[in-house]
Amino acid sequence: MHGILPVEKHRTTSRAQLLAKPALPRAKEPAVTPLREIIEQRRLSALFQPIIDLKSGEFLGFEGLIRGPADSPLHSPINLFGAAGQQDLQLELEMLSRHTVLESFAKLNLPGNLFLNVSPQTMTHPSFKNGQTLEFMRQLGIAPERVIIEITENQPTFDFESMRSALLHYRSMGFKIAIDDLGEGFSSLRLWSELRPEFIKVDMHFVQGVDHDPIKLQFLKSIQHIAESCGTHVVAEGVETEAELRVVKDIGIAFGQGYFIARPSPTPPLLASAAVGSIINSSNIAIFPMPEANRYSQMTAHKLLTYVEPVLPETLNDHVFERFNANPALRIIPVVKSGKPLGIINRYQFIDRFAKPYQRELMGRKPCDGLIQGEPLLVERNMPIQELSHFLSEADSRHFADGFIITELGRYIGVASGQDLLRELTQMQLEAARYANPLTLLPGNVPINEHIERLLHANTPFVACYCDLDHFKPFNDNYSYRKGDEMIQLTGRILNWACDPKLDFIGHIGGDDFILLMQSRDWKTRCEQALRSFEQATELLFKAEHLAAGGYRSEGRDGTLKFHPLTSLSIGAIPVAPGQLMSHHEVSAAMSDAKKMAKKINGNSLFVEQRNVITRQGDQAS
Repeated sequence: MHGILPVEKHRTTSRAQLLAKPALPRAKEPAVTPLREIIEQRRLSALFQPIIDLKSGEFLGFEGLIRGPADSPLHSPINLFGAAGQQDLQLELEMLSRHTVLESFAKLNLPGNLFLNVSPQTMTHPSFKNGQTLEFMRQLGIAPERVIIEITENQPTFDFESMRSALLHYRSMGFKIAIDDLGEGFSSLRLWSELRPEFIKVDMHFVQGVDHDPIKLQFLKSIQHIAESCGTHVVAEGVETEAELRVVKDIGIAFGQGYFIARPSPTPPLLASAAVGSIINSSNIAIFPMPEANRYSQMTAHKLLTYVEPVLPETLNDHVFERFNANPALRIIPVVKSGKPLGIINRYQFIDRFAKPYQRELMGRKPCDGLIQGEPLLVERNMPIQELSHFLSEADSRHFADGFIITELGRYIGVASGQDLLRELTQMQLEAARYANPLTLLPGNVPINEHIERLLHANTPFVACYCDLDHFKPFNDNYSYRKGDEMIQLTGRILNWACDPKLDFIGHIGGDDFILLMQSRDWKTRCEQALRSFEQATELLFKAEHLAAGGYRSEGRDGTLKFHPLTSLSIGAIPVAPGQLMSHHEVSAAMSDAKKMAKKINGNSLFVEQRNVITRQGDQAS
């Protein structure tokens, strides 16, 4: 929507003059167009969309939006303001839009604040007469303290000095400032830095789908963090689903706006719906989306690069020997001509050659290109590391030890070795395992601990469950590790099915150990259903004779044959009340104790810690 508030001073204008027609810049008589007819006949209408406080559940105010005539192609604001740009009628349209929104807001007697959209170009334009809007608002009974100037962008803003001057003037009269569509506009971040607005509205692109997009989640977290540090309130635009509202609220964002909260309307609601209110008043926290299993999937060969000063092909072998002798850590020297890599001289092969009798005397004054061993392996800097590992494994084995050359558009920029690649791959796998288990792709230790801390910080009651397979090693010994992996994956799926995706979190800490962090009221029923499902599903993994016998014989840790029962699932549950436990370390220790008790029960079992039990509306831990 567009409305406009120019820099103003007080002047006296009659109400009749103000309401009759806005003063427009004089121009030559233009040809009459549908848009000009709309402006001259004042055929615009205002809609209002509520902006909700995500802590109190009350409406902060309403954003004023403009529509053209319902029977016109210019009904849509995109078409309406697009036509104004083509016909050079932006100033006239924005002036009329401003008056229409203000008049409708006053007529409806809406409570709270009015967010009034203003383009930077119109704000600083000299064509508008000073004082008209302020006097118009006085006649309507709207105080400047209730109006928030929402700066919109549809083209770059360059004159920041004029913008700052205009907005400081508005602030001196009581207006507040908001910047619209952060992340979408040309210069919104610069405007934020320059103007220090009271409100920042995040573009809907970063809000919609935030419940399953970890990149959008991180963007919103970063914006919220910056806003907290500079005293700005964040408004999340485009909230269209329950899940999006839960995530936005849990990030700590102050205000929300979107279709799920309320659609734009000529007569907007004054209170939030029951569905919205229940989410805002709930103590439950959202399940944040997980990052990719491998956070380093975008890492490229450039990460391995080490720059080594190359030599020319005509460089003498004596000079190469001196380079190696002066630097014991130097393993390879690239040979390059006019930026084009020609080969690599390996330290150990070179020294071994020179160490033979009379070789230095014979070869020292010869060019080094005679000691290049075969064609070099060339790798472009933007090749993903995972792809590079496959590429290197299929190349000649000497490249792993000798190393390879990293290029940019075919030109030499550095070198790397197979050892460098192996070290980085190992680190990537270790880091990835901390965030997601590679066997089940469920969240690993880091996100599990982070979710526990979020629950504790929010003072949210929850139930922490430690799930473990009993007699799993004998199953592996009898049926193979591949079958063991199948059972672990099956267990993960069963536990995942038992969870409410909106409320319950599942993680896999490794091996046959899983963690459930449950906010669902019927958590106990869900755990019991998981035990029944596990018992039924695992029957397909056992041989008939083992099912009939209830187990099998296998070699124990002391080397003797023992009878082992069929693999079963144990769940140890600990209800956690607000303030009962203080860290994920304490929760982990309590879960482990409960698991030990569960494992003492034969077969598939659920043990619930009886001390400090939480009684929930739909279930009781007893």
